Amino acid sequence: MSGILKISEATVLALHAMVAIASRDHTMVTNAEIASSLNASEAHLSKVMQRLAKAGYVKSIRGPHGGFVLGKDASIISLKNIYELFEGSMECRECLLDAPVCGNNCVFGDLMIHTNEIVKEYMTKTSLKAAVEKIKKKEIIS
Repeated sequence: MSGILKISEATVLALHAMVAIASRDHTMVTNAEIASSLNASEAHLSKVMQRLAKAGYVKSIRGPHGGFVLGKDASIISLKNIYELFEGSMECRECLLDAPVCGNNCVFGDLMIHTNEIVKEYMTKTSLKAAVEKIKKKEIIS
């Protein structure tokens, strides 16, 4: 799919890793712990974490008691910030194809426009802190 609904594995790992770190409330989290909880490759996650560290979203502490902590307050990092670090600017496209073939008569009508807008708005308005709170609330209810 084109547009903001296409999310790479690296972006998915970054979003989940950031939520995992934010949920630990200033406690170090190792790459191995995050990779294990996400059932992901430690090597791939390591590259994702390096990128997050370079952007200042996490701090990397080396050594036997090292790991990752947030580099910024969870309330000021939006899901969109993380998404755009890996995917670039969110573009709301009207068409699933890179070269529209249907002109003004799209079989999806304005579905793609609305869907992309909803996703972009959600990711813009949802901070890491809010994402953690939503997850914790869901776990309590379940």
